[in-house]
Amino acid sequence: MSFLVVNNVTKNYDGHVALKDVSLEVPRKCIYGLLGPNGAGKTSLIRIINQITGPDEGEVLLGRKKLSESSSQQIGYLPEERGLYKKMKVGEQALYLAMLKGMDKHEAIVELRKWFKKLDLMQWWDKKVEDLSKGMAQKLQFIITVVHKPKLLILDEPFSGFDPINTKLIKEEILKLSNKGTTVIFSTHNMESVEEICDRIALINKSQVILEGTVEEIKRKFSGDKIRMQFKGNMITITNAMWTGCELLSQSQEKDIITVELRLVGNTTRKTFLDAVMPHIELISLNDVVPSMNDIFIDAVNQYKEGGENE
Repeated sequence: MSFLVVNNVTKNYDGHVALKDVSLEVPRKCIYGLLGPNGAGKTSLIRIINQITGPDEGEVLLGRKKLSESSSQQIGYLPEERGLYKKMKVGEQALYLAMLKGMDKHEAIVELRKWFKKLDLMQWWDKKVEDLSKGMAQKLQFIITVVHKPKLLILDEPFSGFDPINTKLIKEEILKLSNKGTTVIFSTHNMESVEEICDRIALINKSQVILEGTVEEIKRKFSGDKIRMQFKGNMITITNAMWTGCELLSQSQEKDIITVELRLVGNTTRKTFLDAVMPHIELISLNDVVPSMNDIFIDAVNQYKEGGENE
């Protein structure tokens, strides 16, 4: 069941098309990667979901209901551009912002102290925000974003400025929140993080969704029947086999072991290819070539540039 639904949303700014007929559905408890180059339209969509701006056309549904003023209490938003009141005390500011999200003062203090202990900030409760390091300020903003237990959590580059230890810590907390029922929209340029924690992704480029699906589906789609084979034998055998329907992408050799990457084309299957080469080589290994999300991101954007804009 989808918790967030974006239906045919279009947004223009002074003649610039920020979003063009964008539709997507985010399942409940899903960690949904919202990807795209700078200026693609991600921030415009996030601003509409947060009701900072409204769409020119289309609608957004949260829990099957149109966005309303009360929707903001169901959403936690961590923007890429962070903002804290530097002269306020850390605990005082966290409490103030939690109460703005509708929390009772006593409840807010209890929940904030849980999070402060969990993320090792308790000793900073009575100190000023300006005394925090960048990483600690990041953790404080994360706490402020999640303390009211939002049903929808929107994170824009949440790991920016974190060292590897704190990045791992926050990733683990995001996964825990998802497992407990929180739906997460995760916008980032860090493709490694996408592979680690996202269930589904949407890739936006030049105001349109050009790719959407589960991480596994998209990886299969972009594998393109590529295989990597290691063998002992004569490379001429592979060259001859290419007449049966494969394209040589790369080759290397270390001692007597040859490694090739191939793309099967036409009606060629792994079986027909192997039938052609096995009598002439000693096969060591044969594996599918699974592209990284970074490779997929680049390929999808380049394919759009080459053909999508003219369709």
